[in-house]
Amino acid sequence: MFIRSTTTWPWWALAILTMISIKPTSVALAEKIDVWLGTSGNPASRGIYHCTLDTENGKLSPSRLVAEVRGPGFLAMHPERTHLYGVGTLNGEPSVIAYRIQGTGAAAKLELLNSQAIGDGGAAHVAVHPDGDVLLTAQYGGGSVASFAVRPDGSLGEQISLIKHQGGSGVVPKRQDAPHAHWVGFSPDHRFAFVPDLGLDQVVIYRLDAGKLIPHGHAEVPAGGGPRHMKFHPSGRWAYVLNELDLSVSVFDYDAQAGSMSIRQTIPTVAKAELAQELFKSCSEIRVHPSGKFAYAANRGHDTITAFNIADDGQLSVLQNIPVRGATPRNFNLDPSSQWLLAAGQDSHTLACFSVDADSGRLTYQRSVISTPAPICVLFQPED
Repeated sequence: MFIRSTTTWPWWALAILTMISIKPTSVALAEKIDVWLGTSGNPASRGIYHCTLDTENGKLSPSRLVAEVRGPGFLAMHPERTHLYGVGTLNGEPSVIAYRIQGTGAAAKLELLNSQAIGDGGAAHVAVHPDGDVLLTAQYGGGSVASFAVRPDGSLGEQISLIKHQGGSGVVPKRQDAPHAHWVGFSPDHRFAFVPDLGLDQVVIYRLDAGKLIPHGHAEVPAGGGPRHMKFHPSGRWAYVLNELDLSVSVFDYDAQAGSMSIRQTIPTVAKAELAQELFKSCSEIRVHPSGKFAYAANRGHDTITAFNIADDGQLSVLQNIPVRGATPRNFNLDPSSQWLLAAGQDSHTLACFSVDADSGRLTYQRSVISTPAPICVLFQPED
C-alpha cells in the first residue's frame, strides 16, 4: 500500500495516524488473591490450607498448610480482613478458633490467638457480624446456635448465647428425627440472624440484641426439603434457601421491617430423572451473583453446579448444569470480582476454577485444578 509523505498531511491526520500506530508498552499486572480452605476431618488433611488465585487467567497456586487443627470445616473472615475464624477440634474439644492473618500470597500464614469451647458438639458453620463484634456458630449434631463476643483485638470473648432447637419434621427418617442447625448468617440490615435447620424443615429467625440471640420466628420450606444454606439477593428483597434433601431451592419474599419470610417458589436443582441414577444425592452450597442476575447451587453425588437466572420478581429458572471436575462439591465460592468460581471437591481432594460470564451467567471450566486435602470451605472475603 502506497502512503505519501506525511510532510504534506494536515496536523489532525498526523495525530490520528500516531494514535493508531502506537502500541501499548505495558499491561496491568494480574492480581493474585488469597484463598483460604477449610477441610473435613479426613486423615489426609492436617488443618487449614491456603493458595492464591491469579485473577488474570484463573490459575491456582499449589495449596499449603497454614494452621494445624482437626477438621476446621467452615471459615469466616473478620470484616476488616485482619482475622480468620474456624470451627474445629482443638486440644480434643469442639471449638471456635480465632487466628490473626499475617502476610499475603506465598507469605500468608495464620497466628493462633485463642479459642472458645462451643459446649454443644462441633459446629457446621460460622459467621461474623458485619460490625465485627459478634460471631455465630450453628451446630448440626446438637441442633443449636451460639453467639460469642469478638474483642477489639480480634480474639474471641465469652459465649453470649446457646439456644437448642427442639423437635424434627420426621419426614425423612434418620435425617429429620431431630433438629440439625446447618448454617447461620445475617439479614442485609444486620438486625436478624437466620438458621436453616435441616431437621425441622424451617429457617429459624433470631433478633440480635447486643450479641444475644432472641427468638423471633421461623419460615417453612416444603416438607422433607431439609434446608441447609441460604443467601440474600443484593436488593434485600428475596432470600434463597437451598434444600439439601430434595435438591431444590426455595425462593422467599423478605420483609426487612418485620424480619419475616414468605415462600414464593421452589425449583429443583437437577431433574428428578437424572437424580434417579445416583446412589447418593445431596445439595450443599448456594451463592448469589453480586449483580443479582444469577444464582448457583452445588449438587453432591451428581457432582455438578446448577446456574440459575433470576427474574425481575426474584424467581429462578435453570440456566446451566455443569460438572465440577471433581467429586462431592461440598462448597464453592465466587471471587471478589465475581469473574471466577472455585469449586471444592471434598472426596476428589481438588479445587477447580471456572470463569463466570458477566452477561450470561454461564460457567466455563478453565482447566485450572489443584490437589488439596478434603476441602469443604472456600473463603475469599466476608460473606453477605
